[in-house]
Amino acid sequence: MSHINRNRTKLLARLRRIKGQVEGVERALEAEVECAEVLRQIASIRGAVTGLTNEVLEEHLRVHVVDAADDAAREKGAEEMIQILKSYLK
Repeated sequence: MSHINRNRTKLLARLRRIKGQVEGVERALEAEVECAEVLRQIASIRGAVTGLTNEVLEEHLRVHVVDAADDAAREKGAEEMIQILKSYLK
């Protein structure tokens, strides 16, 4: 997956920020922070994960469907995306 390797540094940086956010929720729970603040932090994590997901999904579509080498590769990329979306939207 060359497109993942091209963006690997950027994707890992995003993932590390998400990890930091999750650790922040853990610290907040340990410190018995108000639930509204914990919920705001959780919403922030959800947004960050959605952003990361969207970025990887977009790259998959561009590389494996739009710019696919041939019809067979395009069909495979599209089928992978369908399965991923079915799982994601459950």
